[in-house]
Amino acid sequence: MKMEMTELGPMKRALKIEVPADEVTQRFARAYVELNRQVNIPGFRPGKVPLALLEKRYAKTVEEDVIRSLVPDFYDKAIRQAGIVPVLVEIPPLDRVKIKKNEPFTFTATVEIKPKIELRDYKAPSPISLKPDKRTVTDEQLDRGLEVLREQQARLEAAPTDHTIVDGDYIVLDMQGTLDGAPLEGTKKEGQLHKVGSHASILGLEIDSHVGGKKEGDVLEIPQPYPANHPDPRVAGKTILFALTIKSVKEKKLPALDDEFAKDCGPYNSLQEIKDKLRGGMEQALKREIEDTYKDTIIKRIVETHHFDLPETLVERELEAIIRQHVQQQRKAPAQESPGTEDLTSLRQEHRKEAARRVKLGLVLEAIAEKEGLTVTQDDFNAEIMRLASELKMPAADLVKMIKAGGQESIDELRTRILADKALDFVYRNAVIQG
Repeated sequence: MKMEMTELGPMKRALKIEVPADEVTQRFARAYVELNRQVNIPGFRPGKVPLALLEKRYAKTVEEDVIRSLVPDFYDKAIRQAGIVPVLVEIPPLDRVKIKKNEPFTFTATVEIKPKIELRDYKAPSPISLKPDKRTVTDEQLDRGLEVLREQQARLEAAPTDHTIVDGDYIVLDMQGTLDGAPLEGTKKEGQLHKVGSHASILGLEIDSHVGGKKEGDVLEIPQPYPANHPDPRVAGKTILFALTIKSVKEKKLPALDDEFAKDCGPYNSLQEIKDKLRGGMEQALKREIEDTYKDTIIKRIVETHHFDLPETLVERELEAIIRQHVQQQRKAPAQESPGTEDLTSLRQEHRKEAARRVKLGLVLEAIAEKEGLTVTQDDFNAEIMRLASELKMPAADLVKMIKAGGQESIDELRTRILADKALDFVYRNAVIQG
């Protein structure tokens, strides 16, 4: 095989590949032998059709079959010989490629390649230097955590009979709307629990400004006008009179911070025990947060200190993924419409820089993983599946089915992400925290 490589740009190469004539002849011979077994021509037994007749009837089909078998085989050989890693391959259509038996076969593949990356400053003797993050869990944070637990254990108790309603109280109320003195269907509520001061509406009615200062047993009448263009023709341009009866008033009572409170929260024997447990959890969460902050700094340094041309194909793929995610999030919002052509163009311009940053980071981490001999084991894969399943709140088996349904591309994408995380963790473990 002969191969000539021509540079078409920083990331593009043209590979002119010539397949020897004897290889072409062998492929034609095999193709006709296989065809002879399959065709059924009257007057001839299977496998006994003269070659000349087959060539007359099926020459074009056989030529295309031979091309289909030769191109991938010799393209792979050419890639290995050239020592390049492709990210995109463009092979000319079959109708533009000519092949003849007993003659060399030549075709050209245009290849976009991955850049050669000169790694720097990620481990000794030039590791990344990080400023120390000396944050600790404070007593104030612990107190706030205990207050959250108190809120979770709070009880609603009946307020004194003469208690006047204030923000933070809970009221149980009945409502009924009437139009021209007659009850209006769909405007009745009974036993509705409402937190005063939450500004939550009931049947579209904001009641907080009306119940403040009232007491249990009070009955209020609240007129509610509706605009003429209201979608419900029954009330459009009219005023509904809501009768509101305050059935009861309740106050939230927080438990005392003592050993009994600790026992109510779970398998704890004392308040000190729950404090220790809470502090330990907070310290673990802070440790993860500090580690994430360090890794964010490392990511920024990696992107800033490595300079090379990016394969446009990879940038485009990442950009499409970002936009696809953005569009999906928009569609989930009920008030949002799908973006039009101008919006998509604007989105592409807005997110192109981020797409390029992600591609650069991924390529550098991939190069680090290759240099350090990092791989994705089955244990790594299983651990990531369990983590994702927990995050998505779904069974791990269902998640595996979803990934497999996406084909080999989805599996490879997950493995690539795991490998990038391992490479980032390697740089983090080799970084130096000053002070």
